[in-house]
Amino acid sequence: MTDVISYVGTDEEALRLAAAVESGSEHPLGEAIVRMAEERGIDRPAAEGFRSEPGNGVAAEVLGEEIRVGSPRWLAEAEPSAGPGRTERDRLEGEGKTVVLVASNGRGLLGAIAVGDRVKDGAPEAVAQLSELGLRAVLLTGDNEATARAVARQVGIARVMARLLPAEKVAAVRRLQDEGEIVAMVGDGINDAPALKAANVGVAIGTGTDIAIESADVTLAAGDLAAVVRAVRLSRATLRKIRQNLFWAFFYNVVAIPMALLGLLHPLVAEAAMALSSVNVVTNSARLRRVDLRDRRP
Repeated sequence: MTDVISYVGTDEEALRLAAAVESGSEHPLGEAIVRMAEERGIDRPAAEGFRSEPGNGVAAEVLGEEIRVGSPRWLAEAEPSAGPGRTERDRLEGEGKTVVLVASNGRGLLGAIAVGDRVKDGAPEAVAQLSELGLRAVLLTGDNEATARAVARQVGIARVMARLLPAEKVAAVRRLQDEGEIVAMVGDGINDAPALKAANVGVAIGTGTDIAIESADVTLAAGDLAAVVRAVRLSRATLRKIRQNLFWAFFYNVVAIPMALLGLLHPLVAEAAMALSSVNVVTNSARLRRVDLRDRRP
């Protein structure tokens, strides 16, 4: 769902110029704006000199004007601190929508576009299951505080860090690590890439941007957050199998080596024991296929 507020000109013009600039962007908000313009049958003029300001927005030259589309913080000088437009923006942010401003270098603030970021299916269930596994979810976002908390309430996340630039997301990850936490960062956007690198484990959603996938330690093929829960359960089951295999490997050696030194173990028995040890390791590892990743802990 997208709402358009015009300050100069019409809603159609604000959306048309924003879509022209955002046509060069890979950000989900940009894609939503372009899609809305297409659905309304609004033609996009050509944009030149596209550039991205990570964590802030994008800019390009459209019809002889430099048009910037981005966060209210980035374009704060173009927006009045009070008035009907600001009141309307505050209302939309309170509904959990992300508001981006559209500004011209010559005409100032042209309008605002609010995009409703629909919570992914299964997100509340995934957060609840992570909590059951003993993990605590924290929301790091570049959105404003009101939007971030509205989304956090929908999915059941208590701790929120909002209005973060990419470098500030890295600082937030470092702060959590300084608190003694082992941090797994889940992200899919360009702005998440530095934090994915900084985390103990970076997890990229497979449907995300290439730079996020390149920065992460783990890439999930599925685009839903339930895959994160399955990955945690599988990793814990795998670690338990590794410990079990190490135990049996050491057990065979601790028992067999002293017996061999004392001449109490025939070489054929030692060979059989080694073969049995290898078979045991392979068989135990194969049992990972039987782990139920959906319904219970491994």
